[in-house]
Amino acid sequence: MLLNVSYNNKSITQKVDEAVGKPFTLKERWAMGGIGSPKLIITETSLEIGNLLLLDNNRNTCNIEMRPKGIIVRFRSLLETFALVIPYYKLTLYKGDASVYSIYRDSYFIKVESDTKAVQKFFQKILGYKADNAPTSIEDL
Repeated sequence: MLLNVSYNNKSITQKVDEAVGKPFTLKERWAMGGIGSPKLIITETSLEIGNLLLLDNNRNTCNIEMRPKGIIVRFRSLLETFALVIPYYKLTLYKGDASVYSIYRDSYFIKVESDTKAVQKFFQKILGYKADNAPTSIEDL
């Protein structure tokens, strides 16, 4: 779900918390080695996100926050902050060209450059956490 999170709105905060869980505690963040990504440069997006990014002339960047049940991809456009909320069960990650990661949720997608080791390490952390906390599949029983 794509939301405008610029203002402190209880109903939006509640929607986000229901979808991806409440933020990790400080102790959990420390144990995980951080839950936020470095600044990611957006190379391509789905139509709806692209229309929001076209409104201003700034460089298109985003960051990712890990939550217990999903991730939040945040980006800015025209002094507004938008969040693409993706639960782990709807999250699909692809490593496409040499240094491009694609993040998909239903009809939304964002492709970001992964030119540094820190970015690649962060995506590996997301995939590892998703695998460790996924519900047991039928094949595993």
